[in-house]
Amino acid sequence: MAEKPVILTGDRPTGKLHIGHYVGSLKNRVEMQNTGKYTPFIMIADQQALTDNARDPEKIRKSLIEVALDYLAVGLDPAKSTIFVQSQIPALSELNLYYLNLVTVSRLERNPTVKAEIQQKNFERSIPAGFFTYPVSQAADITAFKASLVPVGDDQEPMLEQTREIVRSFNSIYGDVLVEPKGVFPPKGSGRIPGLDGNAKMSKSLGNAIYLSDDADTLRKKVMSMYTDPNHIHVEDPGQVEGNMVFTYLDIFDDDKEKVAELKAQYQHGGLGDVKIKRYLNEVLENVLGPIRQRREEFAKDIPAVYDMLKKGSEHANEVANQTLEEVRHAIGVDYFG
Repeated sequence: MAEKPVILTGDRPTGKLHIGHYVGSLKNRVEMQNTGKYTPFIMIADQQALTDNARDPEKIRKSLIEVALDYLAVGLDPAKSTIFVQSQIPALSELNLYYLNLVTVSRLERNPTVKAEIQQKNFERSIPAGFFTYPVSQAADITAFKASLVPVGDDQEPMLEQTREIVRSFNSIYGDVLVEPKGVFPPKGSGRIPGLDGNAKMSKSLGNAIYLSDDADTLRKKVMSMYTDPNHIHVEDPGQVEGNMVFTYLDIFDDDKEKVAELKAQYQHGGLGDVKIKRYLNEVLENVLGPIRQRREEFAKDIPAVYDMLKKGSEHANEVANQTLEEVRHAIGVDYFG
């Protein structure tokens, strides 16, 4: 029987996960996991989070358990997926060291994702070296598990291309050991969810996110504060649906597309108030997030069991990564005493 394709995906633990993460990746991971056609490895990338949070390690430590709870709440199942912690896999650091020798500084500087993030974080020339080289660290993560599929957002394609280049370089110098990965991208048009304020990005730092852990009251307050059409002052006024976050979210979360189309037509014509449409969106989101919140609360009652799950997942991931490391050492010729 042919081996199942290996998937490697994960998140940086820099805070709780929000509905942008759910739509962009978590939902798809659960669906792929539940087909039984793949071998999923899901990594909480704490070392990668430290590349730009090294002076605030407590943030990473606290966020680790929050991300684990979010994973379990959305339906990631440790019986079907290996959920592990990056820092607990020593082989990743050694693979990273070998791969750094195959990449030039100028190539890293040209990586569009790195360039964009350096600009976004205002690093300019004071870039932490760990952050600058994190595409190489990602290559170590992916290749350690011989992942052939990596579910990512469209903006991560340059990172994957960097991994493929490293794989090709390594295999051409040392022999065919590493697997070249392909990206699994979200369906076209399902891209990034904008923030509640209409900002193109939903994020913790901008304070414009709905978290998977938000209680019902917090969810309602956030929905009622959402950006709509600033010119839609009276109920009878015709309103804009383009750029109106309530309708953007309804398009994503409401399965009743016919009803959404009717509400849009009514809003554009005039006669549908913002409060009413926001209340409807709140119901739609509560139907999606209510069960997730409930499961999260159950898992949160036994935190030691969540840590135990992460420990077992990390032990299994360690075995797999060590096997790849042995093959890499042998190929390079540094297994002197084997």
